[in-house]
Amino acid sequence: MDEANALAALSALAQATRLQTLKLLVSREPDGVPAGELARLIGVPQNTLSAHLSILANASLVAGERRSRSIIYRADVERLRQLVLFLLKDCCGGRAELCAPLIDELIPCCPEPAPRDD
Repeated sequence: MDEANALAALSALAQATRLQTLKLLVSREPDGVPAGELARLIGVPQNTLSAHLSILANASLVAGERRSRSIIYRADVERLRQLVLFLLKDCCGGRAELCAPLIDELIPCCPEPAPRDD
């Protein structure tokens, strides 16, 4: 990710409804959320949410996929990963011990899947 893309993504997220929307979509991966349900969950009118989703989509943070009569929105988790890496890549000036607490906080949110007993 380059600086221009990072700025576009950060700009898109610099608004409460858009930030809430992205966080909700990330929590619903990989299934996504239909547009109407998303508006209800966020608590905004559908036309307002549509404008916010357009901004998030232009920053490549979300994408919509038509399924029958619904549009299912999903977060672009890869793009979010690229943004976080862009912000942290030069973190700590090569001193890993300074970034360790951040990494330790991220690990519990993504536990390893339990082994399957097939």
